[in-house]
Amino acid sequence: MISTKGFGSTHSQRNVCFQIHIYSEHNRGNMQKNLFLVIGFVLISTIILAQGKSASNPVASFPAASQFANTQFSHKIIPAVNNTYSYDMLADGKILIHQPSIPGLPGNEGFKTKQDAEKVAKLIISKIKKGEMPPSVTIDELKKLKVL
Repeated sequence: MISTKGFGSTHSQRNVCFQIHIYSEHNRGNMQKNLFLVIGFVLISTIILAQGKSASNPVASFPAASQFANTQFSHKIIPAVNNTYSYDMLADGKILIHQPSIPGLPGNEGFKTKQDAEKVAKLIISKIKKGEMPPSVTIDELKKLKVL
């Protein structure tokens, strides 16, 4: 509130003081709203950035090929969507790769026959033994194996 001491107390001076007082109360309310908005914005931004960092780093990492020097590899043919087949790659009896569909192709279906799934599973084992990690399969390789 503004002091009117020494100015004489007139009606208009009291109105000015009253208006200034109301205006400052109004500003205090706006300042509180603005403070809450800023705090909310910072909080939401922090949450979004934190989720963005965790979501951008969920890359599957394969062990180095050298870790498989004394490993026994095998595969297991598994059922897939629409009466098709796929495979699990096992390292010392534990699942290393779960491949529920044909690698490199869109969709969820597997191979038409168990023999086709087995051909690709054996190719994957040979790639791992050669040190190729991750052991990817190309469309050309699938065509050479006559599984497409």
